[in-house]
Amino acid sequence: MADAAQNKMGVKPMLPLLFSMSLPAMASMLIQALYNVVDSIFVARFHPDALQAVSLAYPLQMVLISFGVGTAVGVNSLIARRLGAKNYDEANSAASTGLVLAVINWAVFLVIGLTLSRPFISLFTKDASVIQYGTQYLTVVLCFSLGMQLSVMGEKILQSTGNMIFPMLTQMLGAVVNIIFDPLLIFGIGFFPRLGVLGAAIATVFGQFCSMAFVLIILFVKKHDVKIRLKGFRMNKLTLKNIYAVGFPAIIMQCIGSVMVSGINAIISIADISAKYSAAYINAFGIYFKLQSFVFMPVFGLNQGVSPIIGYNYGARNKKRLYSAFNLGVVIAAAIMAAGMLLFQLAPEWLLSLFESDAASDAAANATLAEVGVPMLRIISLSFIFAACGIMFGTLFQAVGKGLYSMLMSVSRQLVVLLPVAFFMSKINMEVMWYSFPIAEIVCLGIAVVFFILLRKKELSRLDQPAPEPAAQ
Repeated sequence: MADAAQNKMGVKPMLPLLFSMSLPAMASMLIQALYNVVDSIFVARFHPDALQAVSLAYPLQMVLISFGVGTAVGVNSLIARRLGAKNYDEANSAASTGLVLAVINWAVFLVIGLTLSRPFISLFTKDASVIQYGTQYLTVVLCFSLGMQLSVMGEKILQSTGNMIFPMLTQMLGAVVNIIFDPLLIFGIGFFPRLGVLGAAIATVFGQFCSMAFVLIILFVKKHDVKIRLKGFRMNKLTLKNIYAVGFPAIIMQCIGSVMVSGINAIISIADISAKYSAAYINAFGIYFKLQSFVFMPVFGLNQGVSPIIGYNYGARNKKRLYSAFNLGVVIAAAIMAAGMLLFQLAPEWLLSLFESDAASDAAANATLAEVGVPMLRIISLSFIFAACGIMFGTLFQAVGKGLYSMLMSVSRQLVVLLPVAFFMSKINMEVMWYSFPIAEIVCLGIAVVFFILLRKKELSRLDQPAPEPAAQ
């Protein structure tokens, strides 16, 4: 087993280390973002109702992703901290437990997919076509989510050891497979059947299963700083507690995003506007979430590189390297978000045109989409730089085991501030409503600064002092 002093996260110069660990993840996340956008472009060109259905299905799909990613974040944080503290047995236990938890998550969403897909879509629309498309998509994505759960967990286990290349290849494989099969199954190209939205869902889960197969082979065949032992495995309560000390807040934090999207869709649905504009706003908001992934995904990739570095050096009690990783992360994240904001400000019409339907009969719907979508993109993008700083503060909190701070930030931003402000502003007019996003990000950043000051006074300032007697965190 490699000694902590030899691990690159403890000794390599910070900027090259950060790039070496973040760039692979950022590249793979960009491929993921490309998949998200391409998937929606194909669905939109199939039929506007199909785009609306996928947009309405997105919040429940976010809950699925939240449980997978949130649990994996908890496992990642625990492994990194234990490796930094040279506690290899607990690191191995966390990795083994993570794979078992991924299977349990899948079993839960299998039941949800079979029972709640249609009722969920029916909450937001009475259109039979939209309900049918949405039910098809959700049922497949939820019931066959084992590939997603295990591939995400495998990626996070590898990232916690400083290995960023194989997680990148895992994500890229799934995304590329998805992009290839999307048009084949949606439009029925060649000998493939024309399945529409159902085809998009099948392409998604097929790509996820390809990722799962690849990452499991890597985990069990190659040598790593952690060893997974499933034979004779027994759940350890302390390991579960340590995983979910970070993982549960991460799950809640991401699920809150689902609540926020559902809440915005509900505000649009009850607004005093025509059905034509209601559908356009829902489609435009769904498109925004796909487009913003091109901006946010690289930052989340950066997050994946920064988090194990912070966690490792927190476990090794190296305050200087911890702060260095965090400060560089903030600067790079802000630069990425500034570039994204500039794109949204200068070219919203072109971005929206990517999602227009090809049918001549849908020309009016395309025009309405542009009418409501252009100001939406410009206003919401004003929040990007504030969001970058908030994301990196959340990364710091999760990496040092303070997932509760990240959760409280997310609750404050999306539930306490964003939705109430959006609701009241919608009473003025729908365009003004989108200013709730920058307002919420500014408030969240203020809360993050307060939490950081508390963390620095209570723990970070003492890292250079001798470690206390060993105790499970």
